Amino acid sequence: MQINRLRALIAVVDHGGFRRAAEALHITQPAVSQQIRQLRGLVKGPVFASTGREMRLSPQGEELLACARRMVALNDEVVGRFVPEAGRVLISLGVTSQLAETLPEVLRLVNRGAPQAQLRVRTGMSEVLAQQLASGQLDAALLLQDEPPDQAMESVGLGRMRMAWFGHPATGGRDDLPLALFPAPCTLRGLVTMVLDEADTSWRIAYEGSELIGLRSAAKAGLGLTCLVANSDELWGLSRAVRPGLPEPPAPLPVTLALAPGRTPEGFARIAEKAFLRGLRGYPLDTGGAVGRAEPAGYAVSPALSASAA
Repeated sequence: MQINRLRALIAVVDHGGFRRAAEALHITQPAVSQQIRQLRGLVKGPVFASTGREMRLSPQGEELLACARRMVALNDEVVGRFVPEAGRVLISLGVTSQLAETLPEVLRLVNRGAPQAQLRVRTGMSEVLAQQLASGQLDAALLLQDEPPDQAMESVGLGRMRMAWFGHPATGGRDDLPLALFPAPCTLRGLVTMVLDEADTSWRIAYEGSELIGLRSAAKAGLGLTCLVANSDELWGLSRAVRPGLPEPPAPLPVTLALAPGRTPEGFARIAEKAFLRGLRGYPLDTGGAVGRAEPAGYAVSPALSASAA
């Protein structure tokens, strides 16, 4: 089924005739007539009962028109979502949910440095974004983990993010420590439980969810203690945890910008690196001279985009 035939039918009905439909579609009137004739074979009969001044669809045509409107609308929605405009490059960018506050600054700087790029953004757990990057659903991702999901990918280390305990669980001091955590597999979850086990602190899972807003809500509601970026009190109004015997939080987590080779414009890595470093200024990020890149062989930077990133 060619979508243009259905689009022609809709245009004839909406514009009240073949000539006006042809003008709206920027094709000739004979072309419109031919597309309508081709629809006759589909419905096994005439599409229009009358094509004179009182244009009227046949019963088959009425049914076909209803289906045509749904199919054309869905086609246009898919094209608009996944196919970039002519002359633009579509880049799918993932940002781990704890660092999503960087996005306003990141989008502003990326748009300035690569105005030809059409951006699509996803947020979520680093582990999920890493899988999407490896499967081709994302072109670049900002992750709270050390290694990119594929050794062939370009990896830019931006520093290490300090973490802290938050929340005041509504339990007695002798109870197992209730925790609000992201579900496994999760780098941070593993580090949290390891720290508590090494400190001989008994714990239990009181809340588990993949959405950051749910985790924050659980901590605010007193369901459990959680471990998030160290400025979560400033970002989201969480209360810092005060509990006797609570061990130090896990060591700072690596912040990594990972890019799939060949899926972004040349020089985009440098633009994204600068944009994320600017956006991360409001976070407790320790660079300590550790910022650097590991580039796959053959990586080149476009002079024009490199100049824009400078």
